[in-house]
Amino acid sequence: MALDDYHRNQDNDVRLVDFLDDKLQSFADLDTLDSLLDSVKAQQDLLKQQLHDARNDHNVAQQASDKHATSIKEKASAFQRDQDDLDRRLQVVTQSETSDEALQKFETSMERLRKLDLASGYTEMLQEVETLRLECNEQLGKSDEAVLTAYKRLSALAAGLQPLSEAAEGAAPHLIVHVMRTAYTLRTQIEQAFAADFGKTLNKMGWPKQGISVPPGLQQEWNTHIEKLIDLQKAELVAADTANSSKTSKDEPAVLLPLEVMVRSLELRFNYHFSGDRPTNRLDKPEYFLNHVLDLVNSYCGFFQTNLQPLLLANFRGSDLAMIPAYIDAISALITALIPMLQRKLLSILPQVSDQPQLLSNLMHEVMSFDTTIQEEWNYTPLSPATVWRGLAHFILEKQSYFSKWLAVERDFALARYESIISDRSTGELDYDSVSADSTKPTKAAVRVNDLLETVTERYRSLSSFSQKIRFLIEIQVEIFNQFRYRLNNSLQAFLTQTTAVARAVHGVTREEQAELAGAKGMDHLCRVYGSAEYLEKAMRDWSDDVFFLELWEELQYRASSKVNIKGDLNMAEIAAKTNASISNDSQETQELEGAIFEETAGNYRSLRIRSEEVICDTLIYHVRDVLRPYARINPWASLSAAGSGSESSLTAELDAPLTLLDTYLSFLSRALSKAALRRIVRVVGHSLQITLWDSVLLRHSFSTAGASQFVSDFRGICSVFDRYLGADAGRNAMLRLDNGLTLLDLPVRGEIPVEVDAEGSSETVGKKKWGLFEVERRVFIDNEAARDVLEEMGLEILAESDAREVLQRRVELSS
Repeated sequence: MALDDYHRNQDNDVRLVDFLDDKLQSFADLDTLDSLLDSVKAQQDLLKQQLHDARNDHNVAQQASDKHATSIKEKASAFQRDQDDLDRRLQVVTQSETSDEALQKFETSMERLRKLDLASGYTEMLQEVETLRLECNEQLGKSDEAVLTAYKRLSALAAGLQPLSEAAEGAAPHLIVHVMRTAYTLRTQIEQAFAADFGKTLNKMGWPKQGISVPPGLQQEWNTHIEKLIDLQKAELVAADTANSSKTSKDEPAVLLPLEVMVRSLELRFNYHFSGDRPTNRLDKPEYFLNHVLDLVNSYCGFFQTNLQPLLLANFRGSDLAMIPAYIDAISALITALIPMLQRKLLSILPQVSDQPQLLSNLMHEVMSFDTTIQEEWNYTPLSPATVWRGLAHFILEKQSYFSKWLAVERDFALARYESIISDRSTGELDYDSVSADSTKPTKAAVRVNDLLETVTERYRSLSSFSQKIRFLIEIQVEIFNQFRYRLNNSLQAFLTQTTAVARAVHGVTREEQAELAGAKGMDHLCRVYGSAEYLEKAMRDWSDDVFFLELWEELQYRASSKVNIKGDLNMAEIAAKTNASISNDSQETQELEGAIFEETAGNYRSLRIRSEEVICDTLIYHVRDVLRPYARINPWASLSAAGSGSESSLTAELDAPLTLLDTYLSFLSRALSKAALRRIVRVVGHSLQITLWDSVLLRHSFSTAGASQFVSDFRGICSVFDRYLGADAGRNAMLRLDNGLTLLDLPVRGEIPVEVDAEGSSETVGKKKWGLFEVERRVFIDNEAARDVLEEMGLEILAESDAREVLQRRVELSS
């Protein structure tokens, strides 16, 4: 201890020394020694006061702690005494020897009391339910207002029990069943009583005769009965609306009770006419009963609009039900009440027509026509103005699962019609009347196939289900498009097989078969393929701009990007392969997809069109080159003289056959193809002909002045054939390089500048300069720059410098 005090004193001395060193650093600081001592003394006094206060606080806290500890001990002792007393009493009450045994017996007694209390609550609830039931029965027919009040309390009680039971893990199921059954039975009794009263009023009015109105003396009765029935049903409508807050097109609104009562008389008349062996009840004439319902709506719309509409507004305005047309609009309410009658009729006839394809197809056609009429003429959207009504077609195809059977029927009909079209030999001919004179002519088969597929579109255009539309598109329309394309492609391949030398040798094509594909007949065969492919490709482009297919394409894009499944056995990869491959591209997820829904099919037809156009060009080039060989073999060009060349307009005799053949082909093609297609073909053929004449004639022979003029005359004769069908300069533009070369080849030996001398003796240049052969030759052979300058001055920009030199070397005047 002494050692600790020693070290403590040592630390204090060190701190003191440090303090003095800090405050007294010079002799001048000794003058402030008094003030320093005063400051130290003040700090010492403050520390003493703080130490005193801390000791006082500690004493107070210690006393409080001692007091709290004493209190806790006293409470613990009191609790133990009470616990011992409770155990003794519990043992006495339960006549038990130990406290644990007494506690177990006590808990058993409490459980019995809880069950007794619960049974008492059940009994009270049953008594309340029974009281409400008796009150309703007693007041029924006396005070409808009291009946509705009691029923609403019972209905609210039944509605509130179900959530409580679910929260309690299905407690009291028998009680809930009893209360709900009682409420349902009571509701049925009330509805029957109210309906009977309303029926009496309707009989007084003469319902359902034509031109009916509510007499002034019955107006109050009418209003009262309508309001009572709506009041009875209103809570159920609100509950259903709350449960189906999404209001999808798959939901159906309830029929208003007043309308349900009134439609019973209409249904009796309906059943009289459209059941049994009545002549109006015909399976092949479903339009009879469908049009009958449309007539009912048209006949009674005025009555309901005048007499029911104000009551609907008074009962539903301001509530959540005011946004549901089936409850707030009298006409929509009437149609909603008639729909179940039609559904029951359809259920009765569907089993009879399902195995008869013609009847099933006709039924679906008439049902969809009925749906369209209801939607378009009566603007029927029962759930919400923004929700499309799916119609009776959805009821049959989706809810009753008849879609697959109907699709199979329509597919079989369409394929049978397609087979009938292509089996008719006359449909393979070009149809010159179906399109304008300037358009490419399709075959009659292509036109009729397109008409068939447009009819198919109308068959399923009004369907509300996206998956059903897609299946119609892929399984019928795309399938027929593909089958027809395969047929056109096979026809093209057959032509190539029978016209190619190797293929003829392999397949043993007869002379008769070759003759059928020679000349204009062969062009006709190819134009059938080309015209049909172009016609249907354009048709698909037009279809893709149709609102129906645009909406289908947008929905398909949305489902592809959102990974939304498509109902049925189709997946997105299969749909992409049949429609547009871009929808299966993951990189397009956040982007708008390009193309259209017929992209793949239209692309296949485009490829077929391009291929068939190439074959037309190749065939035409092959035959023209073949008949042009005698012309290429002659060599009179260097020996021709001005006297022997004949008149300026005469053509070389060996050119007659090529021109006749070219004219024959172009004459046919000008009638079968559009101007644009013919211009493309002429451009390709002209380019090929230009190469042949350039290589086989121009660069192979030497030319005198007269020979060059004759070659130019022959060239103009060839161009005139092209011009005859495509307008002036068509041939020259197709063979512009050869035209420029012949212009250079046909230069006169000497050039001249046309001048005119006036009366005063002055001269003036008139007309275009006529270049001379030697002048042009001199500049062309100087260098490339000089050659390019003179060619540009002559307007021969197409020719290269090397071409110009080669052409000029063919003139005998220069070569010698």
